[in-house]
Amino acid sequence: MTIDVVKVRRETPGVLHRIHLNNAGSGLMPLAVLDAMLGYLTREAEIGGYEAASEAATELDGVYDSVARLLGASRDEIALTENATVAWQLAFYALSFQPGDRILTTRAEYAANYVAFLQVSRRTGAVIEVIPDDADGVLDPQALEQMIDDRVKIIAITWVPTNGGLRNPAAAVGEIARRRGVIFLLDACQAVGQMPTRVDELGCDILTATGRKFLRGPRGTGFLYVRRDLMLTMDPPMIDHFAAPWVTPDRYKLRGDARRFETWENNYAARLGLGRAVDYALQLGLEDIETRCSILSARLREGLRALPGIVIHDLGRNPVSIVSFSVENRDATTVKAELTQLGYNVSISAPSSTLLDATARHLPAVVRASPHYYNTDDEIESFVRAVASSKP
Repeated sequence: MTIDVVKVRRETPGVLHRIHLNNAGSGLMPLAVLDAMLGYLTREAEIGGYEAASEAATELDGVYDSVARLLGASRDEIALTENATVAWQLAFYALSFQPGDRILTTRAEYAANYVAFLQVSRRTGAVIEVIPDDADGVLDPQALEQMIDDRVKIIAITWVPTNGGLRNPAAAVGEIARRRGVIFLLDACQAVGQMPTRVDELGCDILTATGRKFLRGPRGTGFLYVRRDLMLTMDPPMIDHFAAPWVTPDRYKLRGDARRFETWENNYAARLGLGRAVDYALQLGLEDIETRCSILSARLREGLRALPGIVIHDLGRNPVSIVSFSVENRDATTVKAELTQLGYNVSISAPSSTLLDATARHLPAVVRASPHYYNTDDEIESFVRAVASSKP
């Protein structure tokens, strides 16, 4: 089945106002998401917050089923959070590290994750080691295999980094991690919503993601998957009486599902929006979404490569729908401002967001354009012309 672009654009109000190529930042919400959130907020205003939550209890509970279907997981392995970073932190800081424990990660690891590695290293004496890349700049599974010993505590990688279009071989990493008995934490923040993300195929023990990017959900939403057997051994870094009911004056009991990582109070309107976004993506089909994203991003790269003075900074033989580029003799902030003025949404990726990779490749701040399935060929061509006009 192919995606009906006319239909999805009709269901996406934002396409009437901008040419949105910032889906790696925050995707445009479809009407189904917007209607769910506005409808719920209206009921909160009409009957009260607690009462609206009670009225929508079945639908709110169904969000766990939707995320579980998206990931090929069980609902008891899913926790809902306010963003992907919180989901990642809750899982990572629930692990226990000792002096000499090894944390294996990637050169293109995202800053929020890497500073957590540094903090844990300083606190515990654990050491951080970077898995070598292959000649195409992609994590090298053979090199990873050779690094594994009994001191490796965790392999923690970003599947699709914030820039560079890179697609790390997550499933190959998962196969190695399972075979060698090492915990595998996968940051799928920029993968979910633009490609299939099934944990049974990826072999990860922990997966974290956001709702706001390619999934097209609202900001302030994220989720955490933790494999059941591992989850039951994990002590969350912070708890409340929802995560761990107070059962006697001197004892609490952690929940037996992944909601041990949640707290009692939540943004229920945003949760409903997240659920609708997941259902919308599932209805379209993640394979079809990935195919269309690949076609659009390939056309964008081809168009930009044809322009003199444009440098594309993407890596790998099979890049995703994140196109990172710079314009000769122009800083990224100026280029973005000019494109914004012309009606194009893009973002900037600073060297500090992937410091190891930026240092190794001598990257400047880069412009990041990330098309999604609701973009059109005409929009891609128009954007290339706009970039051409931005050159001095």
